[in-house]
Amino acid sequence: MINPTHQKGLRAVALFEAFKGTIVLLAGFGLLTFIGRDAQHLAEQLVHRTHLNPAHRYPEIFLRAMSHVTDTHLWLLAGFAAFYAALRFIEAYGLWRARRWAEWFAALSGAVYVPIEIYEVWQRLTWVRLTVLTVNLAIVAYMFWLLTETRRARRLETKSSAQIEEIQD
Repeated sequence: MINPTHQKGLRAVALFEAFKGTIVLLAGFGLLTFIGRDAQHLAEQLVHRTHLNPAHRYPEIFLRAMSHVTDTHLWLLAGFAAFYAALRFIEAYGLWRARRWAEWFAALSGAVYVPIEIYEVWQRLTWVRLTVLTVNLAIVAYMFWLLTETRRARRLETKSSAQIEEIQD
């Protein structure tokens, strides 16, 4: 039986992973709206309506990318978004149900992003990048801590069971 405090922590991480999956899935569906349409024109309208400066770095990258996109690219990106979202939903389900495989998956999949996030913070420190890194490090640290605590508890339980059997014999 899992500790109720640990269960609350796992469920919080599960909700966060489900939220990430939902955002990526919605983005994937958003990409599908560009199929069969002039993607560059729609991108220009989006940048204009959101009052972004098209000469700035990210809007410029977005506009340049959308000028070269094809329907095949959009389908591939939407498919990747669906696959990624499915992984997040599976992970969220496993964490909600306190499955050990999901704990390992959450710890390892979160740890994969840490070097990239550190590099991004190193290149240019912003509150968003620092927050993303901090949240991810907290989740990874919590998952690894939980895995070691679970292992320690099982070892103690096994040792206690063996001692009780010795006494009864």
